[in-house]
Amino acid sequence: MNQPTEPKADKSGVRRHNLSLVLRTVHEAGETTRAAVAARVGLTRPAVSSLVEQLLDLGFLVESGKTFSGQAGRPGTVLKPAGTGPAGLGVEINVAYVSVCLVDLTGTDRIRRTVRVDNRAAAPDVLARAAGIAAEALTEAEALGLGPAGAALALPGLVSGGTVRQAPNLGWHDTPAERLFGDALAALRPIAPPLAVASDNEANMAALAELRFGAADGPRTFLHLTGETGVGGAVVVHGELLRGAHGFAGEIGHLVVDAEGPRCRCGSRGCLEQYAGQAALLDAAGADTVDDLAARAERAEPRALAALGEAGRMLGRALSGAVNLLDPEAVVLGGIYPRLLPWLAPAVTAELAERVVSGLWPADAARLRAASPATDAARGAAALVLHDVLADPLAHAPAVPAR
Repeated sequence: MNQPTEPKADKSGVRRHNLSLVLRTVHEAGETTRAAVAARVGLTRPAVSSLVEQLLDLGFLVESGKTFSGQAGRPGTVLKPAGTGPAGLGVEINVAYVSVCLVDLTGTDRIRRTVRVDNRAAAPDVLARAAGIAAEALTEAEALGLGPAGAALALPGLVSGGTVRQAPNLGWHDTPAERLFGDALAALRPIAPPLAVASDNEANMAALAELRFGAADGPRTFLHLTGETGVGGAVVVHGELLRGAHGFAGEIGHLVVDAEGPRCRCGSRGCLEQYAGQAALLDAAGADTVDDLAARAERAEPRALAALGEAGRMLGRALSGAVNLLDPEAVVLGGIYPRLLPWLAPAVTAELAERVVSGLWPADAARLRAASPATDAARGAAALVLHDVLADPLAHAPAVPAR
């Protein structure tokens, strides 16, 4: 009786995989050599050299001209990701602003445009406005030798399948955001090839930015909270986003911390964002902006300190339940929270110390930390696009080789 045989790997498929492997290795290292790549990925030096030459021809890698002697043998020419060519376009739409950035393969934020505007309006108008800002950034990118490999939207609320199912703070319901944005951008760039558009919750994108662009020794399993008009949350487990059965995991802003509390836009009562969201905090403190609130706290104004103390207690109450459930290495606070952390942290930490059942929380103060600078949701969205480039560089190769 003949035994079934495993299908043989197609040679072109193997090479495609190995191109991705080499590109990802150089990207993670920042600077390295052919020999170091070969040692890391387990391929022969001639095989790695052939793959590197193809990536150089396609414009994904460059040689720096300097040499590096990190192993036995002759010094090798240093390889690094190219600062031109494919770039990720990230677009964050929040209640009070639109932020657009382009990030190249080195991980550098090359173009940034942020427009302060009230986005509590009809979704097609808001997404068309965002597309206009993105189109301006893409025109600027062309002059820098950057080509968008795709676009990704960071959106508040419940996002699934390219649609915003519910965004209470924007007043959106069942909004086909990817299609509306893609159509608006294509209309503004009729000659350019249409861009593939992806989307996700803005808190997930911010956590992705922290994972990709944060501290090199940062945690791989953590809770990420983003304080804006609302409070967004994301869960990262061993370097991967935890999405849940329907992609809605992480909605900590709508975790009830006081069942008799004020009515929330989501329809419930006493949600965390009614105490720790930006609007709630400013209102409770009698402040106009986050900087104004911080200035009042620095002057030890009682009303400001009371508002921050209450927000910290409610944050700690919500986080303690999440920590008990998920056992993260750390809790990372982004958005408005890093600016306010000196006044939030004592109450947050006290609640965690009292409520986390393991008793481990007070042992390491670094478990509660501010998000790294420049790791916002727009950068996370750009990182999502770059992930696809690194996973399959040939799918994003230029029609004409770069050299």
